[in-house]
Amino acid sequence: MSNAQAQIQQQLDSWAAACRSKDVSSIMSHYAEDVVAYDAIGPLRFQGRAAYQAHWQACMEMCPGPGLFEIHKPSFLLSDELAVVHYLFHCGGSDDKGEMHSSWMRVSQCFRRQGGQWLIGHEHFSMPCDMESGKVLFDLQP
Repeated sequence: MSNAQAQIQQQLDSWAAACRSKDVSSIMSHYAEDVVAYDAIGPLRFQGRAAYQAHWQACMEMCPGPGLFEIHKPSFLLSDELAVVHYLFHCGGSDDKGEMHSSWMRVSQCFRRQGGQWLIGHEHFSMPCDMESGKVLFDLQP
């Protein structure tokens, strides 16, 4: 594993841990100020850290119990100042009855090296759907 890949893996691990702890401030510390994000929930595009932070806060409040945020087999494309990572993501949360609801998503993240740190400059979450019914396919497994 290259030094850059190890640094980005460390960022991914730290980001996932922040998600599990629902620490929105810590989650947002992984993003560039000018991040552009396409999330599976909400508007078509989030521009800037402040807009994306409001979205993350709302997402964390949707599930009052523990969260599930697991990165599955990330793939890395690296250069000196730019990295692209894509993976399947097992994501979910517990409802007010303590029941876990989760599904698998697809994630692509583009990292930029800024001030010696790798930050997410672009992020894209998506879920597959059935084109005929228009329904999201929540039950797919890797």
